Amino acid sequence: MKVNDEREDLIRRINETQRNLGRVFAQHPSPLFTSNLTMRQLKVVMLLSARGGSASGQEIAAGLGVGPGTVTGIVDRLLAQGLVSRHEDPHDRRVRRVELTAAGAAFLEEVNSVGSQQMRRIMDHLDTETLRALDEVTRAIWAAAEKLGGS
Repeated sequence: MKVNDEREDLIRRINETQRNLGRVFAQHPSPLFTSNLTMRQLKVVMLLSARGGSASGQEIAAGLGVGPGTVTGIVDRLLAQGLVSRHEDPHDRRVRRVELTAAGAAFLEEVNSVGSQQMRRIMDHLDTETLRALDEVTRAIWAAAEKLGGS
């Protein structure tokens, strides 16, 4: 088997395993699956969290790849659910900022916590040598992701 063929096969198998893990996680209760958030609403909440809890409407639009009018509707629905707040930017009154509320942050924390608990349950069944290897691999993946700059 050629090196490129082997690499492609390994990447395919890793992606398949990740999809299978996703299916396992989806079988367990999670606030992610019981919420009424659309994918775009979830992306806004996650984007706000990644940006320290606050972003302008233009930053959100750029992050989602949509126009400002679309962002307004998404944010309005998140406001109604109490997950975000909207206010004037204190440094530029022309700019409206959207902030993650305590309820929005708690929602994301619960989603992350449930996912971590599920992953912990799985990792508890791995031996120490396998965990060391997994630690090394996940750090290498993180380093590669950092080099790419999230692109």
